[in-house]
Amino acid sequence: MAPKAKCRGRKGKARTLPPPPAARPPPLPPPAARLVTVADLTEELLRAILRRLAPADLLRAALACHRWRQAASRVALKRAPPLLGYFFHPQNPAMPPPSPEPSDKTRHPAVFAPLDADDSPRLSLDLAPTAARGLSIQDVHLGLVLLLHSPRPKSMLPRILAIDPASRRRVLLSPPPRGALPGDRWRGTRSVIGVAVLSRAHPSRLSFDAVCLTIDGDLPRAWVVSVCDGGDCAWRALPRAEGVVVNFDPWWFEARSVHAAGNIYWHICNSSRLLQLDPRTLDISFMPVPAVLGDRWQKYRIGEDPAEDGRLCMAAIVDEVLQIWVRQEGRWSDRGWFMERETCMTKVLDTIPKLPKDTNWRMVCTWLSDIDYARTGKVFIKTWGYGRYSFHTETGKLERLMMTDGKEFGDPMFAYTLAWPPEFLTPRD
Repeated sequence: MAPKAKCRGRKGKARTLPPPPAARPPPLPPPAARLVTVADLTEELLRAILRRLAPADLLRAALACHRWRQAASRVALKRAPPLLGYFFHPQNPAMPPPSPEPSDKTRHPAVFAPLDADDSPRLSLDLAPTAARGLSIQDVHLGLVLLLHSPRPKSMLPRILAIDPASRRRVLLSPPPRGALPGDRWRGTRSVIGVAVLSRAHPSRLSFDAVCLTIDGDLPRAWVVSVCDGGDCAWRALPRAEGVVVNFDPWWFEARSVHAAGNIYWHICNSSRLLQLDPRTLDISFMPVPAVLGDRWQKYRIGEDPAEDGRLCMAAIVDEVLQIWVRQEGRWSDRGWFMERETCMTKVLDTIPKLPKDTNWRMVCTWLSDIDYARTGKVFIKTWGYGRYSFHTETGKLERLMMTDGKEFGDPMFAYTLAWPPEFLTPRD
C-alpha cells in the first residue's frame, strides 16, 4: 500500500491528502447494428424480387412459406405463361425448284421440340403409333392440344381429341348429337373449317370450352362444346352469323386457328380479309388486311407483335423486306393498319445455303410462315427446298430448324405454354 502523503498547513500541522481517483472503466462498445433478414422485406420489395425470377425459380420460392406463396401468386397472375417448346408434324426436306422428283409429303406423327434441351421437360402426346399417324394438331392453347382425324369427310362434324401433355390427361369428345340443331338442313353440304380452345376453367383440371367452326350454306356457324373434368361434354349450336357471307369455296380457309390479342383468327388463302371470332361474345366477323398485302396476293400472317406488348399485328415479307403492321386507326392507316417498321432481309437471306440470288426466284422460294405465338421476338420463315428457319426480329439471328434425324420442323409450329398459374398459385375462390 502506498504511504500516505503529508503536507503542512499554515500552522505547520500535517494533513493527509485524498487518494487518487480510481481509474474510470473503459467505455462500452456501441450496440451492434441489427441484421436485416428476408422477413423484414416489404411486400413491394418482395414482389419486385420475385418478378425477376425465372418461372422455375418462382415456383421454388413460392414453396418457402405462406407469405411468399401469396406474393408469388400475385406475381404469377401478371406473368405470361412460360414457353416450354413447340409441337409440330415433322416434314421431309423438299426438293428445290425446278425438280423433276415430287417432294415426299408423308404426314409424320406430331412431336415436341423442347425450348431448352437440358432444362425443359420432354413432353409427348403419348399416342399409339397407329393412332398418331391419323391425327392432326388443330390448336394448342392454355396448355391443351386439340387434334382431329386426318383425312376426314369435310361435311361431318368431327370427334375432337383433347390432351393436356403436362398431366397426360385426355378426353375424346363425341360429335354434336343430331338434336343439337333442330331442322338441320345443311348436314350434307356443311364444311368444317377447324376447332379451337375458347377458355379453360382451371389450369389443373380438364374443364374447358372449345369451338368448332363450320360453314352452313354460305354463312359461318360456331358449335360450342363445354367439357367437365369427368369427361362429360355438352354441345350447343349457335345461330349462323348473318351478314358474314362466305362467297367463295370454304376450301380456301386454313384449318389452323391463331390466337392473338384476345381473339381467334382463321386465315383465308389469296384473300384480303380474315375470319375473326370473339371468344367472349362468340361474334363472327371479317377483318380486312392492308390493301398493299391483300390486294396484291402477298403472303401475310396475323399474330401478336413479337417485339412489343402483344398488340395485334400482321407480318409479311415483300421484296426481301420484313414488314410489321399494327392495328391502328389514323390518317395514314391502310384499312385500319399502320406500318410500324421494316427490316431489310437481303443480307439475312444471303446466308441461306444455295438460295438463289435472283429477286424473282426468292419471291417464289421464300415466304413468312408464322409469327411465334409465344412472343419470343421470332418469326418463322419457310423456303421451297432450302430449309425452314426462325428469325429473331431484335437480334437479327437466323437459325435453321432441323431435327437430328434430318427432318425439318413442320408447318405450322404450335408454341406450347404451361397452363398458368399452377394450382397452388391460383387464388382461392
